[in-house]
Amino acid sequence: MRPTERSMHLNLRSMLSTDELRRRPSRRPDHAAENQALIALAQALATSPEDIVQKLADTALILCRAHSAGLSLLEDDDHKSNFHWRAIAGQWSPHLDGGTPRNFGPCGTVLDQNVAMVCSHPELDFPYWASIKPVLEEGLLIPFYIKGEAVGTIWVVAHDTSRRFDAEDLRVMTSLATFAAAAYQSWLSVNATQRIVAIVESSDDAIISKDLNGTIATWNSGAERIFGYVAEEVIGKPITILIPPERHQEETEIIGHIRRGERIEHFETVRVCKDGSRTDISLTVSPVRNSAGKIIGASKIARDITERKRSEKQITSLAREAEHRAKNMLATVQATVRLTEADTPKELKRAIEGRIQALANVHELFVQSRWAGAELHNLVTQELSPYCRDGETRARIEGPNLLLAPNTAQTMAVALHELATNAAKYGALSGPNGKIQVEWSRAADGRITLRWIETDGPAVKPPTRKGFGTRVIESMIQQDKGDFRLDWRAEGLVCEIAMPA
Repeated sequence: MRPTERSMHLNLRSMLSTDELRRRPSRRPDHAAENQALIALAQALATSPEDIVQKLADTALILCRAHSAGLSLLEDDDHKSNFHWRAIAGQWSPHLDGGTPRNFGPCGTVLDQNVAMVCSHPELDFPYWASIKPVLEEGLLIPFYIKGEAVGTIWVVAHDTSRRFDAEDLRVMTSLATFAAAAYQSWLSVNATQRIVAIVESSDDAIISKDLNGTIATWNSGAERIFGYVAEEVIGKPITILIPPERHQEETEIIGHIRRGERIEHFETVRVCKDGSRTDISLTVSPVRNSAGKIIGASKIARDITERKRSEKQITSLAREAEHRAKNMLATVQATVRLTEADTPKELKRAIEGRIQALANVHELFVQSRWAGAELHNLVTQELSPYCRDGETRARIEGPNLLLAPNTAQTMAVALHELATNAAKYGALSGPNGKIQVEWSRAADGRITLRWIETDGPAVKPPTRKGFGTRVIESMIQQDKGDFRLDWRAEGLVCEIAMPA
């Protein structure tokens, strides 16, 4: 940061504390609209993460009745030296993919101060803002983080004095910032996938030219890599040294197409390498003309597809498995969102986040096992770890090593999450002395039986009605053809789950 910039950050006229919002009359919360928006965001995050950032900007615009809304994001491509506007809704939409410097602007000030702030007429402190139209009469900016690292801000803007933000807008935007972090992480994942595809598509190919007699004229390093010959060994020799004897007719046909000025696209065939091995290639051949337009030879681009051919069946199998697992995951997320109820948006958000996080955690275990499933011991340990930070004294875990199939593991992960959440709120983990014992075994019929036992917690009274968490567990276990039983003993809850492995 330049000295002049540093001094401006210490005494900015355009940046205000959000205490100003709390002094204003505040509109009443619209919990119904907010609940609906949060559910829509959760569903969008599960089904179309590539669109979630823009969906979040649209949601902020509507819930806060703003004139413009968007996200300012720090990115690795420029070493996080600028904020990039990757999603904008409202009147500022023409500024999509614009941005501001990290260390000289309102968003940077918000991250430096690590608080939500109100901004009014930023051109007073940051001259480059004068060219951004319509003017920013008032803005509300909220920071958000991924794994403790500041990565951006979510903001809403009013362009004239007809709209002023209040404490309710601050509450709504603070809630949306949590989703902003998840949305940005999903957006990064989509971009990373696109980059990988681009890298694969730009891999080195063999580029060879020959005359109309089939004599090799040029030979690049890609050809050397694929076929094993260096240029000096092949230039001036017939292209047929690369063609198996039984395929020599292909060269006659290729030369015929070239003489007629025809291009050959993606012709899959087999060629011979220097060591005598054969390799599958995809061949593209184009006529080469001289300055007078006369065809004098051909240019060949050969892509080695040996590995593709060898692994085609495996790739197809993995793709089908990944598609099945992705659809199953999305269906489970959507069912979880549909089943989730809460009295307030904050409780709804916490419930949705907890259940989706439980599913995300089990999918990390799937990746480690290459989609074979998840170890039950890891599932139990993973779910109880947040409640047992003082060591092993509060949780006792016993059972053989059992690998659960993905569907069973997902259901078990959600069930354990609901049991742990209930224990933390009302059961053994809600007091300092409570303990949890989780044990499991495999029955003679191959089914897995798990017992959750709570002791030394508050006195237990059987509930008068079936709780929502119980309905979630029961619904998912029955769907997977399992059994579920609760025993509300005075000394603590005992839960027994039996499921196919």
